Amino acid sequence: MPLDLSAWTPPERGALFVITGASGTGKTTLVHEALKVLPDLDWSVSATTRRPRRGEVDGKDYQFVSTEQFKSMVDAGEMLEWAEVYGNSYGTPRAPVVAAMDEGRSILLEIDLQGARQVRSAMPDAVSVFVLPPDFSVIEERLRSRATDSEEVIQRRLADAWEQLQGVGEFDYLVVNDDLRSAHDRFQAVLVSELQGVSRHPSLVARFSGHR
Repeated sequence: MPLDLSAWTPPERGALFVITGASGTGKTTLVHEALKVLPDLDWSVSATTRRPRRGEVDGKDYQFVSTEQFKSMVDAGEMLEWAEVYGNSYGTPRAPVVAAMDEGRSILLEIDLQGARQVRSAMPDAVSVFVLPPDFSVIEERLRSRATDSEEVIQRRLADAWEQLQGVGEFDYLVVNDDLRSAHDRFQAVLVSELQGVSRHPSLVARFSGHR
């Protein structure tokens, strides 16, 4: 049974949810479904120095900036995390995340282990969720079922997946994606639970704690 949000109490301050998991664990599927069904939940738009591809929209798919702009943002501490990938830089601007949270909206940031560590260092109150497979062999099965990668690429992805999994103990919550429907429910339950926390509803607390 899906979560009943008919009596949803919106938080006064939103949350930054950092979602991490090895390739092949289904974390992207969980994130996209949560964005569809949970209110006031947004996707984090990354900044990048790479050129836009056909059909990509600035501000929606990515925030496209020059190399000089990106470096300036990093130097000014305006990035929650960043990394260089194949000669291009990618990062998460801090300002839009903070602005959304102040408005009571929450941000989902799907990122690797290294990026998650940077975000938690920059914003310790971020809520971290690690998506796990029921068993490591499932990752290999899913990678091979794609039938698009060479053996060399598969082995590289498996090595990277194993490296990502070594950081699982650093996270606030774990969601094992053994059954997709159940995993959706548990993942969304984590998000809802966090957004109903006392610290996110100070006015409600004040109203009732002062009632006689």
